[in-house]
Amino acid sequence: MSRRLSYESFHKRFMIAFGILIAVVHIGQFTFSPMESIKFYAWHLMLGSVVIFLPKPGVSKPRFVLDWLMAAAGVLVGLSVILNYDAYSMAMQNNRITPYFYFLGLILTLLTLEGARRVIGATLPVIAVVCILYAMFGGDLPGLLGHRGYPLTRVVTTIFSDQGIYGAPIGVSASTVYLFLLFAALLSVSGADKVFHNIAVAVTGRKRGGPAKMAVVASALFGSISGSAVANVVSTGSFTIPLMKKQGYSSVFSAAVEAVASTGGQFMPPVMGAAAFVLSDIASTPYARVCAAAALPALMYYLTLFKMVDIEAVKHHLQPLRPENIPSPREALRGSFKLIVPLLVLLFFLLVERTTPMLAAIYSMVAILVCGFLSGKERPTFRRIMEGFAEGARSLPQVVASCACAGVVVAMFALTGIGLKFSNFVMQLGEVSIWLSLFLSMVICFVLGTGLPTTAAYIICATAIAPALVKGGIAPLPAHLFLLYFASISSITPPVAVASYAAASIAAENALKVGLAAVKLGAAGFVLPFAFVMNTDYLHFGFDWITLATWISAFVVCYSAAAAIQGFVEQKISFVERALYVLAAAAAIRSDYSASFFGWALFGALYLWHRRRTLAPERLDSVASQQRT
Repeated sequence: MSRRLSYESFHKRFMIAFGILIAVVHIGQFTFSPMESIKFYAWHLMLGSVVIFLPKPGVSKPRFVLDWLMAAAGVLVGLSVILNYDAYSMAMQNNRITPYFYFLGLILTLLTLEGARRVIGATLPVIAVVCILYAMFGGDLPGLLGHRGYPLTRVVTTIFSDQGIYGAPIGVSASTVYLFLLFAALLSVSGADKVFHNIAVAVTGRKRGGPAKMAVVASALFGSISGSAVANVVSTGSFTIPLMKKQGYSSVFSAAVEAVASTGGQFMPPVMGAAAFVLSDIASTPYARVCAAAALPALMYYLTLFKMVDIEAVKHHLQPLRPENIPSPREALRGSFKLIVPLLVLLFFLLVERTTPMLAAIYSMVAILVCGFLSGKERPTFRRIMEGFAEGARSLPQVVASCACAGVVVAMFALTGIGLKFSNFVMQLGEVSIWLSLFLSMVICFVLGTGLPTTAAYIICATAIAPALVKGGIAPLPAHLFLLYFASISSITPPVAVASYAAASIAAENALKVGLAAVKLGAAGFVLPFAFVMNTDYLHFGFDWITLATWISAFVVCYSAAAAIQGFVEQKISFVERALYVLAAAAAIRSDYSASFFGWALFGALYLWHRRRTLAPERLDSVASQQRT
């Protein structure tokens, strides 16, 4: 027992020290000690491998020894590339791998597959192994699937090069994603998570159905920083789901609200999820432009969910929170400068100074530490700050494992040309109907997303599908955002809906029921990608008529969609009324302004009709009361 306790103590201290080392390497790359890209990626993957394979306290002795051996192997490969960088570069450029580098490449491939299996499950490693086997034995296949076939040495060379594991996916993880993971970790240890919670309660607590609305607001705020659906569910859902149940919402509905709200954080600016940084790199679009384009669709997603939650509260006559449970605005905003200032710094450097996302994240982390130091009694302790660096390291394995293993798949796509063949197939469908291409792309994102993190699913889809959508006439940014949305929405789509499952476990409810309810509540996420692909005004952001008209249409679409799906406004509505709301949404979402104006007018007429019908009984009750008096 004492050995276990001593190892637990060592493990905690090691993670703090290792977290500081990781931070120094990554911050140094963009400030005081830049290095060649492949060297930096090797550092990133090496450090990530150690965290992936570092033995956890309490494991059996054989597993303990094996884990340390794998961690040591990851260090060996990384240091070999870093220390012999010139020889490695020469071998890769000439496409002639030496026996030594072949051995290292083979070890790294096996470590990558095993690391991904441990961290994110078997789905992506299985896909990678199938791709490797296809590269080796695809020469025996007939027809379009056949190719020349490649020996294992060529396969390993490609995987070990900047086309594979040291390619774009791990490059984005190293350059951008980690720094924002560290930013989120430091923000949390500074006490900003409590500020998020207090602001959400203060804003929504006095409204009907307050707890559910609080879940929506809190998850949008926290998710825009964390970018992880499951992490968002666990952090905010542990408080909001029990509170929703206590207030009168069903367990299924409570868990579904949290799952849908948390999933939206992956495409909610200003930070969005890890996949958004990959998108910026692959689509060759500045990250600030990606954030601006993603703003309105993300707000529409949350506005629709917010209205559906409001309607559910009306259905079940749910009341606001008790006043004693609602903090005053002053109390909610107490200490908020340590949340608001870093976010303002982030936005300033991203949108005004237009620096790289990496430098913006570094400046924002400095702001977190300075604001924390100035926060008086609520000042974070040195231990808490060190724990923030350790938490940044703990959040690294999933993204490193996903991106490295996705790099294997991308390498095999490039080597065999299967990605181009699949892209051509999607493009041929687009010649028949662009809707068929989009629908097939959606299905593929769902299938990949059932077992993969959003980042990995998006990378594979962007490699195989995005070129076809662009050749089919869709602009690059809408095409990539389309794939990002459906890679994200797969988190709530059964049969393997990770966000829904996490919420279901907190609510002690059936996961499939929660998943189906989440699909209903998250309906906007299934429609919006098609909308902004066909009407790119929804990705336009500026101080002009187009933005004003689009935002009005967005409000009409969100409100109409919520009413049509729920079949309720202030009271139950008929089938004909639901159909009219669908018509209003369908008209308003179009790029044709005459159709949009028609949608606005129809929505206005429906709203006034329901308002009049709701107020009529109240007036009659008021007259009757006066007559009795």
